[in-house]
Amino acid sequence: MDRRLTVSNGAPGLAGRLVLFDIDGTLLHAAGVGRAAIEGAMIEVYGTPGPIDDLPFDGMTDPQIVRTLLRAEGLSEGEIAPGFDRLWPAYAARLEGEIDERRDRMRPTPGVPEILDALEAEGTTLGLLTGNIVAGAEGKLSAVGLWGRFSFGAFGCDDADRNRLPPIALQRAFRHTGTRYGPGRTWIIGDTPHDIECARGSGLSVLGVATGRFSVDDLRRAGADEALPSLRDTGRVMSILASA
Repeated sequence: MDRRLTVSNGAPGLAGRLVLFDIDGTLLHAAGVGRAAIEGAMIEVYGTPGPIDDLPFDGMTDPQIVRTLLRAEGLSEGEIAPGFDRLWPAYAARLEGEIDERRDRMRPTPGVPEILDALEAEGTTLGLLTGNIVAGAEGKLSAVGLWGRFSFGAFGCDDADRNRLPPIALQRAFRHTGTRYGPGRTWIIGDTPHDIECARGSGLSVLGVATGRFSVDDLRRAGADEALPSLRDTGRVMSILASA
């Protein structure tokens, strides 16, 4: 794990904060590895990827993506459920291959390594809140050197409904740190309106970053407390996270 420290900016209160990061479009650009792996795994297990080219994945959990595609293809839950246990190992195997092929195109989004260093230097607790299943999160983040920066999180395999993930993340933060976090001490950082809805449903603060498909204005209209073009301005990000 890379624990390079940066000079503290002295932002007050950050040692008592929890920051939960989305992955795709927020922490990294994955060069389409997840979409390709899901498509291949669905063909392997169900014989079809459904109308995958018509579905934006932004902000969706992996199980939600698969069920949405298969239902659009006309499959019932009774036809979908038996394949789920086989689907995720197939997905993980295909994801590994896709990452091997596209690793040179995967990268952290601007400012991510620097903001993680700065938050660690302040003693801020860092976690994940993502629609990826654990294997997907680990594979993608490992490919860009970020997996070791996070000790816990809430994942798409915990619940297909993203809005139910914050309580899981907060409980895991407590188990990891012994501190109970909640509204006023917790930020979610994400790049989609789904991230904002998720935070709002649990009363948590949310910083939108326009490093995905949605603009700063889109994220503000969706209800973000703050929205930035990226995480590149470390000082500005730290000031925002210390403010609520």
